Amino acid sequence: MKQFILPVLALVLSFATATAQDALPNITLKTLTGKPVNIQDYAVAGKTTIISFWATWCTPCKKELDAIAKKYDQWQSDYGVELVAVTIDDQRALPRVKPMVNEKRWKYTVLSDVKQDFQHAMNVQTIPHTFVVKDGKIVYSHNGYLPGDENELETKLKSL
Repeated sequence: MKQFILPVLALVLSFATATAQDALPNITLKTLTGKPVNIQDYAVAGKTTIISFWATWCTPCKKELDAIAKKYDQWQSDYGVELVAVTIDDQRALPRVKPMVNEKRWKYTVLSDVKQDFQHAMNVQTIPHTFVVKDGKIVYSHNGYLPGDENELETKLKSL
């Protein structure tokens, strides 16, 4: 029995370690103009980046990004943070993204993950899903949105 348990335990621990994520993967996304951008460009020492996965069809996502938009200028000033909004809209829905961003006047960097490679690499199951990356390490993760969640996010930014 002991011979069976130890290998299984070792396998489970190695799987947990292999899937634990503390850094951004090496994945190239595209800007809304089609320019390729490696997501690791936002994970550099001395920089704090909020990465928010969203889609045009996701009402809680839009509510979260609207709520953050009201605080974003202050957050940039106080915490030097940049928000990267990663849309998971597919190729068919992608033409709706830029008009929505312009209409809402979001000042965020918006990147497209049409093939959902980044979404899968980050193990994002539901949206909105928000990460905070500090000095290249993922230091905070939150999924879903309820009014006031942006205050929790700001508390995290203050603590960094």
